[in-house]
Amino acid sequence: MKLNSANINIMVKACRKAAKILIRDFGEIENLQVSLKGPGDYVTASDKKVEKIIIDELQKARPDYSILSEEIGLINNDQSFKWIIDPIDGTSNFLHGIPHFAISIGLEQNKEIICGIVYDPIKDEMFTAEKGNGSYINNQRMRVSARSKLKDCIIFSGGPRYKSQNKELSFEEYKKFSSKVNVAIRKLGSASLDMAYVAAGRCDGFWQRDLEYWDIAAGIILIKEAGGFVTDFNGENKYVQNKTILASNSKINKEMVEVLR
Repeated sequence: MKLNSANINIMVKACRKAAKILIRDFGEIENLQVSLKGPGDYVTASDKKVEKIIIDELQKARPDYSILSEEIGLINNDQSFKWIIDPIDGTSNFLHGIPHFAISIGLEQNKEIICGIVYDPIKDEMFTAEKGNGSYINNQRMRVSARSKLKDCIIFSGGPRYKSQNKELSFEEYKKFSSKVNVAIRKLGSASLDMAYVAAGRCDGFWQRDLEYWDIAAGIILIKEAGGFVTDFNGENKYVQNKTILASNSKINKEMVEVLR
């Protein structure tokens, strides 16, 4: 089985078209023109080209939908439907020639993510999900892991950036998890892929502060449709407002919340 609704097909087409630019530019990484967007936060020419292709494809298919994208901000149309786009999640990896980054697109209906896609163009892995229809990786059904004890898990995280106001809190959280997890904590540099990996059962949980909506939108539906939990650090559904996100399989959420409280 695979997901082939109209909205999923639109997103897949946009991702595949934009990915051609990413793959080409990744092969010519030394020639990229890079502008400084802010301390520790770079935007490449590829970011802008990829974003334009994605937006053009989405607007061609759904001209009335609103769009929220990392580089251009908000295109305000029909507020009941909104595309949430991160053209390159893992820009620093991309810039340094590390093949771990993704295109992330979520579709929101009445403030709820109803479908999402995270596409890793280098590994050609397409993670897709739609409300009520499950999560898939390259058309194979995904489920979160079944590990029930935090000490046996692999947990992902990210940050903090050097300009973060919550740097010390993030370090404390890392230390707390380090004392609870016997296996490993990993920091791979792409929040959308971290969440996709939770959905695929490749890791068991993920936590991070100070993420933007476009970093997590697609991952939310991927994990929920794969049987996992997405909450804030208090175990509630205020992860967008609070900018604290905790994603996990269905068995370690409470234990992760206890660590973070």
